[in-house]
Amino acid sequence: MSDLKKIKIAIQRYNPEVDNAPHTVFYEVPWDEQTSLLDALGYIKDNLAEDLSFRWSCRMAICGSCGMMVDGVPKLACKTFLRDYPQGPRVEALANFPIERDLVVDMSHFIESLEAIRPWVIGNDRDPADGPGQQTPAQMVKYHQFSGCINCGLCYAACPQFGLNPEFIGPAAITLAHRYNLDNRDRGKKLRMPQLNGENGVWPCTFVGFCSEVCPKHVDPAAAIQQSKVESAKDFLIARLKPREEEKYDHQA
Repeated sequence: MSDLKKIKIAIQRYNPEVDNAPHTVFYEVPWDEQTSLLDALGYIKDNLAEDLSFRWSCRMAICGSCGMMVDGVPKLACKTFLRDYPQGPRVEALANFPIERDLVVDMSHFIESLEAIRPWVIGNDRDPADGPGQQTPAQMVKYHQFSGCINCGLCYAACPQFGLNPEFIGPAAITLAHRYNLDNRDRGKKLRMPQLNGENGVWPCTFVGFCSEVCPKHVDPAAAIQQSKVESAKDFLIARLKPREEEKYDHQA
């Protein structure tokens, strides 16, 4: 690799056992047109700083593990190439998440938000003995785009509302809820809507749209959130127009 070009990469380092705050360290790595940022991080860990911490798994933009900030933009390291950063990229941990160490962040709240919206088919009483539940192409296309999320967290790092309010359920969770609400096999919409209608549900979103820009799978969480706002507004109007139980009893009396 001695004949390869060299580039300096600025890496955010932070070890809570010895550091008071994150700091930047520069590393020089060899590269060519096919070198990804994940390749470069692997080279640094193998040859320059064996204690460098970062997450990765599939190397194919499928697992969503290697999310990080590259020049201030949330990206997957495996899908980011050094050829696009001739001056050398600045690499930091995902924004809006607590840093555990170096480029590793605590995603506990993110996972809890995903679990809270019940991301599975609910209330379908079809028996396995009946065989597979068939869908028409038209039924599947309603939710198919929103089913491509790989839980990378890039949309949360891009979301200004999540940055201001960590209790905001966030783009990925809302998108996942919307995906199941649109699935004709599912009967769990009434269970999910209170979460979406709540104080930290869909309405804090101000529709910046950066979440959709950074999504590596083109899921378009911004669209899912706006569509969920329509459903939430329907819930509100139905609740206002539907007679309350005590009013029905008064009329009966």
